[in-house]
Amino acid sequence: MSSNDSVERQKKGVSSFTLHDPETIFREIKLKEGDSFLDLGCGAGDYAFYASRIVGLSGVVYAIDKWPEVISMITSKVISRGISNIKAMPCDITASLPLEDSSIDVCLLATVLHIPDVVQNIKNLLKEIRRILKSEGRIVVIEIKKEEMPFGPPMHLRLSPYDTESMISSNGFTKIRLTDLGYGYMIQFDRR
Repeated sequence: MSSNDSVERQKKGVSSFTLHDPETIFREIKLKEGDSFLDLGCGAGDYAFYASRIVGLSGVVYAIDKWPEVISMITSKVISRGISNIKAMPCDITASLPLEDSSIDVCLLATVLHIPDVVQNIKNLLKEIRRILKSEGRIVVIEIKKEEMPFGPPMHLRLSPYDTESMISSNGFTKIRLTDLGYGYMIQFDRR
């Protein structure tokens, strides 16, 4: 998929968010008022907008994506809806992240981990996530199952829960929980 195709998909609002029950996801994540939430590779920002209602005015949500056009679209929605706790920023997530050390409670990677550039730079990405997570912070990974379906990434790019766990655990994180989401799955990790 070309970069233009990817941006066009995001502009149209294509998101894994519509495939899963957000109440289940956020109940399992245990996000709460006052938390800092990072939607890394946020795409259309659906998870970020949902999280902003939970963390409230005492919390903050960061929406980070590689495509400035997508961030501009999210920023426009934030302004038009009068939302004050979402900060949208363009950033290549395989490089340094523009966040302070120990500032994030939950870092979400929703259908991001399978992207070839991310896989190739996984050590640096996880090092950066470790830097920005609070001591009790968690990584939450959502991916589409490695099964034939008429949507989602090509089969050769999909990751099984085992693949995901191996990739994250081999970089210093510990699996907390695996949750079946129907079309996909969610695995939570802590930094211990």
